[in-house]
Amino acid sequence: MNTPTMLREDDLDLLRSSGMSDADITHSRQVSEKALEIAGPVTVAWKAELDMELVARGALFHDLGKVETHAMEHGMIGARMGAELGLPETVTAIMEKHIRGGLAAEEAVELGLPVKDYTLGRLEERIIIYADRLVDIIHDGIVEIRSEREAEERFEEILRTIPKYGKNDLTLARYLGYHKEIQALMAE
Repeated sequence: MNTPTMLREDDLDLLRSSGMSDADITHSRQVSEKALEIAGPVTVAWKAELDMELVARGALFHDLGKVETHAMEHGMIGARMGAELGLPETVTAIMEKHIRGGLAAEEAVELGLPVKDYTLGRLEERIIIYADRLVDIIHDGIVEIRSEREAEERFEEILRTIPKYGKNDLTLARYLGYHKEIQALMAE
């Protein structure tokens, strides 16, 4: 995968200076690169401009809260940290909402998160979350795959058979919806 020019060295420095581990930085960088790779064809198919800077930065910072915890609330913590660092609200919103692919308020209650709607309204947000899940599948080593394309082709099967990726029925349905939406746009 080529490193897109949208990744800013000062953003990587900000992750490092915030205390993010090398492993989490690598993951976030991979998500950013994958999201940008996906967003290019989607922009052409959608016949509209996606905010590529938002795609790059939202993906890069999505796991900032893992500096403090890898638990469910890392999204909320990351959004707070991002705001303190002066990141744009569009980026901190992605950080906060990326947990389980964008929770409904009722799910937030069940998971002990503040009650609010975390659903993903922007296509850029959905691309980032889809890229995050793909990067996990590609790099976790749980599923034997020969190529990144194979991860996309087997996405539904993998999420349905490996609970780590599909989580629960609601999360699974969201991820499969993003997969279908984005793959359809990329195919146009």
